[in-house]
Amino acid sequence: MPALLEKTAILDVLRPVQDPELRRSLVELNMIRNVQVDGGTVRFTLVLTTPACPLREFIVEDCKNAVMTLAGVETVDVEVTAEIPQQPSLPDRQGIAGVKNIIAVSSGKGGVGKSTVSVNLAVALAQMGAKVGLMDADIYGPNTPNMMGLSQAVVAVEQGGQGEILEPVFNYGVKLVSMAFLIDPDQPVIWRGPMLNGIIRKFLYQVNWGELDYLIVDMPPGTGDAQLTLAQAVPMSGVVIVTTPQTVALLDARRGLKMFQQLGVPILGIAENMSYFIPPDMPDKSYDIFGSDGGKQTAQELGLPLLGCVPLEIPVREGGDRGIPIVMGDPESASARALVAIAQQVAARVSVIALGG
Repeated sequence: MPALLEKTAILDVLRPVQDPELRRSLVELNMIRNVQVDGGTVRFTLVLTTPACPLREFIVEDCKNAVMTLAGVETVDVEVTAEIPQQPSLPDRQGIAGVKNIIAVSSGKGGVGKSTVSVNLAVALAQMGAKVGLMDADIYGPNTPNMMGLSQAVVAVEQGGQGEILEPVFNYGVKLVSMAFLIDPDQPVIWRGPMLNGIIRKFLYQVNWGELDYLIVDMPPGTGDAQLTLAQAVPMSGVVIVTTPQTVALLDARRGLKMFQQLGVPILGIAENMSYFIPPDMPDKSYDIFGSDGGKQTAQELGLPLLGCVPLEIPVREGGDRGIPIVMGDPESASARALVAIAQQVAARVSVIALGG
């Protein structure tokens, strides 16, 4: 049988195989490429929409099983790669050159671990092979450099055609910019709204971000100027809402969530932090210090995904203080596994939205 017919037959048997998140045919999505036939061996490339795909192995197995149904096929070799889709542009919002997806991590109140989630989300995505940037938009309380082990770093400033261009610092595979690099450690930022708006736009458009698959934006708590500036300035792929199971945190989280919905920003889901406490000397026990199932119930009520639940563990705090995110410092811990799973879910949701799923 001619090679062309062999390739056509292979694509035909792969056509019913769907991307589990997009629920569309891999062939129709152009995710099956470079089909080659060498005797009884079939080779092709599977192009996923993110290197953080949580169902990668299942998709590969489905593809192999489908091709093996063809007569004469002895082995199937699948090369897996990824092309992350770019969020569509909007006429009234200016994108960032080279940045495919902008993801905000927000909360209605402070103290829920939003920066911890932001840092570990960024590092986890970078570990999976994505090009990642992290923008600390918490101008009044910029803590991400310390959590990223960059508290002593210095940002280079160059003169460009549009004024000063900041060079982000780099660690754990993530590019970072923060107000902390521009002020003394103990210096308070006493600014009104217009100045806050200016520095956020500077971080968006006057930083040499280069090529990024994801720009994670660590937002300040509340529903104020920073959130409004970001949502109205750039086309955002979505926002992750961080909360704890505690009722007061959930009430504020819902307000923050509704604000982004009113501004037309997709909600990627809810991440519940400090879901339960695991004592270091009794790892088999857990205690619901802040209540239980608050994030799950809220997600169900609002019809949104619960991206994951992160336990409260002492190494998470220790890693943040030492500048070693838990996904790097203790990747087998319960909290690290939960944060990696959240990163996978976020990446999958971004792909679904970008491709109109």
